Amino acid sequence: MSLFPKGIPVGKRFLDLVLTIPGLILFSPVIGMLALLIRIRMGAPVIFTQRRPGYLSRPFNMYKFRTMDERHDEQGRLLPDGERLTGLGRFMRANSLDELPELLNVLRGEMSLVGPRPLLMRYLERYTPEQARRHDVLPGITGWAQVNGRNALTWEDKFRLDLWYVDHWTLLLDIKILFLTLWKVIRREGISQPGFATAPEFMGTDAEGDSEG
Repeated sequence: MSLFPKGIPVGKRFLDLVLTIPGLILFSPVIGMLALLIRIRMGAPVIFTQRRPGYLSRPFNMYKFRTMDERHDEQGRLLPDGERLTGLGRFMRANSLDELPELLNVLRGEMSLVGPRPLLMRYLERYTPEQARRHDVLPGITGWAQVNGRNALTWEDKFRLDLWYVDHWTLLLDIKILFLTLWKVIRREGISQPGFATAPEFMGTDAEGDSEG
């Protein structure tokens, strides 16, 4: 990957590098300890890798710490997320520690510290043209939606906030979001929707509208 990817504001990329490189050094003991605990308690792999759409919907491999085990039911099917989420995984999610490996994605220029969260590849065909504009910027570890509700928001609210960020981006806004993120992590706000271990799947705007009555 390019040190300064084409189409990405130089100031934004510079901020990412200035914070990410020292961050990786500072958090390296924590990253090492978490990796060891995951290996002992959940086994391999330690890192959860998944293909996600990035800038201009280009796919990349996103890295996170594994938070779920591989338990199956009697028919050999994976149990629901809520049943596979381990105590260690729940702790990491509550403190956003599972996101630490994404600093490598930022270093590689595939993500930014701030931007719309990279979602699943299969969502691409479900977006409206307006919603798809969230890929006009680099995806981020945190973002405007995350500091305004995170997983406690509906999909429509998340996309509305993502697009506001796309249309109003400034370097000062990124800095503001980073400070707000720190505050949210300390208070552990908006980790998941009530009744869900993770956010429910996005089925498309029409499907979401139907489900909400």
